[in-house]
Amino acid sequence: MERFSWPRLLTIRPVYRQLARLLFYAKTEELIGTMKVFCGRANPTTGSVEWLEEDEHYDYHQEIARSSYADMLHDKDRNMKYYQGIRAAVSRVKDKGQKALVLDIGTGTGLLSMMAVTAGADFCYAIEVFKPMADVAVKIVEKNGFGDKIKIINKHSTEVTIGPDGDMPCRANILITELFDTELIGEGALPSYEHAHRHLVQENCEAVPHRATVYAQLVESRRMWSWNKLFPIRVQTSLGEQVIVPPLELERCPGAPSVYDIQLNQVSLTDFTVLSDVLPMFSVDFSKQVSSSAASHSRQFEPLASGQAQVVLSWWDIEMDPEGKIKCTMAPFWAHSDPEELQWRDHWMQCVYFLPEEEPVVQGSALCLVAHHDDYCVWYSLQRTSPEKDGRAHPARPVCDCQAHLLWNRPRFGEINDQNRTDQYVQALKTVLKLDGVCLCVSDGSLLSMLAHHLGAEQVFTIENSAASHRLMKKVSLLLGEPFFTTSLLPWHNLYFWYVRTAVDRHLAPGAVVMPQAASLHMMVVEFRDLWRIRSPCGDCEGFDVHIMDDMIKHALDFRESKEAEPHPLWEYPCCSRSVPQQILTFDFRQPVPLQPICAEGAIELRRPGRSHGAVLWMEYHLTPDSTVSTGLLKPAEDKGYCCWNPHCKQAVYFFNTTLDPRVPPGGPQTVTYTVEFHPRTGDVTVDFTLSDALDRGC
Repeated sequence: MERFSWPRLLTIRPVYRQLARLLFYAKTEELIGTMKVFCGRANPTTGSVEWLEEDEHYDYHQEIARSSYADMLHDKDRNMKYYQGIRAAVSRVKDKGQKALVLDIGTGTGLLSMMAVTAGADFCYAIEVFKPMADVAVKIVEKNGFGDKIKIINKHSTEVTIGPDGDMPCRANILITELFDTELIGEGALPSYEHAHRHLVQENCEAVPHRATVYAQLVESRRMWSWNKLFPIRVQTSLGEQVIVPPLELERCPGAPSVYDIQLNQVSLTDFTVLSDVLPMFSVDFSKQVSSSAASHSRQFEPLASGQAQVVLSWWDIEMDPEGKIKCTMAPFWAHSDPEELQWRDHWMQCVYFLPEEEPVVQGSALCLVAHHDDYCVWYSLQRTSPEKDGRAHPARPVCDCQAHLLWNRPRFGEINDQNRTDQYVQALKTVLKLDGVCLCVSDGSLLSMLAHHLGAEQVFTIENSAASHRLMKKVSLLLGEPFFTTSLLPWHNLYFWYVRTAVDRHLAPGAVVMPQAASLHMMVVEFRDLWRIRSPCGDCEGFDVHIMDDMIKHALDFRESKEAEPHPLWEYPCCSRSVPQQILTFDFRQPVPLQPICAEGAIELRRPGRSHGAVLWMEYHLTPDSTVSTGLLKPAEDKGYCCWNPHCKQAVYFFNTTLDPRVPPGGPQTVTYTVEFHPRTGDVTVDFTLSDALDRGC
């Protein structure tokens, strides 16, 4: 076994590439009565810095267009439980002979405040820090006839004042909030509650939700552990099998402390072994003073089986009333009290945490699982004995010291650990590698150069940006790429490889081989089981008119970048194909990037009944004439249309807005025509769709 040299593989990229897609404002000017902003961005496909003129509210529109507001409004379980809890809280206050004064922090559309007034609250102070959202909340509240009972305050809750001249004349006696993310506390819920109890609400106020509890379950999972650690790599060479072991600093690295939030319901039970029961780790009572101070909470348990403790699966529930009769849970199907009534949602999912190191556990031998948290983050550790002072011991958060967890995201770890994928690259390399040639690898943090070396290549170089190409002193006989680049969001952003290939063209020897030799863009029309909800208009929500919110999202989606495809890991979002996959563009890496656009148009026949929620696009890389790697569909759709997607990559989704409204009958288009264009100057891929209406049988 051989340990590869880590520093060679992690060459440093220019700062501008690390900051791709991040905007910064440099200059504004008045144009035709409208404020414009010049936004500088690093183009993830070409690598160049571009300056674009945008509307002054450009960043707001992006946030709105990609927000989870629609998903929350479609969350029937959430909305119903909040409504029940609010009714009960208002009743308890009224039964005491008091006025019901509500503080609603993070009101969004104003939905929860309207619920409170309908339930009998005397007045609501609804706080919303995001101004475009606050403006919409004002309109929605007025449209629904609650303008005299609800005051929208466009501030952060910590800036709200109390008193005769303040935002609120007195403290509230009912606190309503929806400040939670998948990790529960990641959006700053604890500091917000802490401040509210100190300054904005009465002591022993009613709170909706009343309580939250975080649960955890310890498991062993090779699949999930592959998202955190690099496994030994096996390479079949002329000398037999070689096993390449990761460097010690990576093996010993505790990893990144950040949570990996996923749709845990899409992970098969065969992908992990349960080592513990579901353990309630800690609870927060929102009706009392809340602390945002760091804390630790331990739970003793006896392992259900022997194995390697690697991963902690975690979720939470919220109880809307003191008795805990009204509960909204994020539990995955195997831990849910009624799996048939499982509510799909994307704004709250489940958490995957990785222990700093895997540890052997023995069935029946008691251990302690410890949940640590500060004001925004949660992490876990496994201990042999319980901390002496539960709730006080608080070790520092683990920090990555190997750089790999800073360079690679979780899916990238899984991709590199995919031995079948590695074998495919090895076989392709064997057909193109010349032992006495010069091999150049262009990809971020790629192991291709190491594979080429172990297959016998004597001169192997790696660069990770075209700016370094001037350092090449020898003619390259083999140019390699996966391709993978850390700044790529959409599938075609990895065409950056093509631009680097063009930049090093003068360094390629006559007859030089490029691998992959080409790429192709593919498309398929699908019906999503649930994902469509995140972009679907809501109309009425629990009896309240929120059309204004629908219009706001639609307006935001009319902005240029909001019309682009959205990246989604579709293995987490089941869908059925309505058409066969179709290749719509090809890119020949054996030639430099052309000066003229590459265009195509065509029509896709919809062969299966159902709703056409959108088109999925992905790239396929042709390593050699006989070897292709897909970043999207891995095999033909099943008879019923179910799709199997590459779990290591995100696919591009274009939603068809006209088909997302659930109120529209299932009749729909039978044909989707498209025009697609690759723009060499910018590296952009644009697609326009036309849906041809015809009666559809539905599904």
